[in-house]
Amino acid sequence: MSLINTEVKPFKATAFHNGEFVEITEADLKGKWSVVFFYPADFTFVCPTELGDLADNYAELQSRDVEVYSVSTDTHFTHKAWHSSSETIGKIQYPMVGDPTGVISRNFEVMIEEVGLAERGTFIIDPEGVIQVMEISAGNIGRDASELLRKIKAAQYVAKHPGEVCPAKWKEGEATLTPSLDLVGKI
Repeated sequence: MSLINTEVKPFKATAFHNGEFVEITEADLKGKWSVVFFYPADFTFVCPTELGDLADNYAELQSRDVEVYSVSTDTHFTHKAWHSSSETIGKIQYPMVGDPTGVISRNFEVMIEEVGLAERGTFIIDPEGVIQVMEISAGNIGRDASELLRKIKAAQYVAKHPGEVCPAKWKEGEATLTPSLDLVGKI
C-alpha cells in the first residue's frame, strides 16, 4: 500500500539542531510544508553530498515555508559529532533527527531490516501532515535538491489551485493543465 495521501504516523525523537538537542514529533510536521529526508548513515560517502546539497538550498526551502528534517538510524549524539567534524555537514541548519530505534524509518517504510539502516527516502508532507510525494532511491544513487525543489513547487501549486495539474518538467510560472474530457488523446 502506498503512503501517498496518508497522514504521518506518530513518533517522538531527538534531533541535533542549531547546536542543541531538541525533541521532534509528528506534530512538528504540521502547519507548514515539510521534507523528511532519510539517508543510511552518518560518516559515509554519498550521504554528506546529499545533506550538503540540501544545506546549500535550505534558504530557498525556508522562503517557501518548508522545513527539512534529515533522518538516519544514528543517534543525535552522532549527528552532533558529524556536524562538528565535517565542513560539509557543519553547514546544516535544519534538524538532524536520530532514529536509533528505527520507529520513524519503519513508519515511512524505508527501513532495511537486515542492516538496521534507512533507504534513501524523500517525503514531501503538506501542512496537514499528509504525504504528497515520496521517492525511494537505491543506496548508491544520490539525490539532487533542485529536483526536490521543483516537486515542492509543484505540490504547493496544485494545493493552491485545485483542479489543475502540473505536467512533466513543469517549472514555476509555466502553464499547467486542467484535466477535462476535451484533453483526452490530445496531449
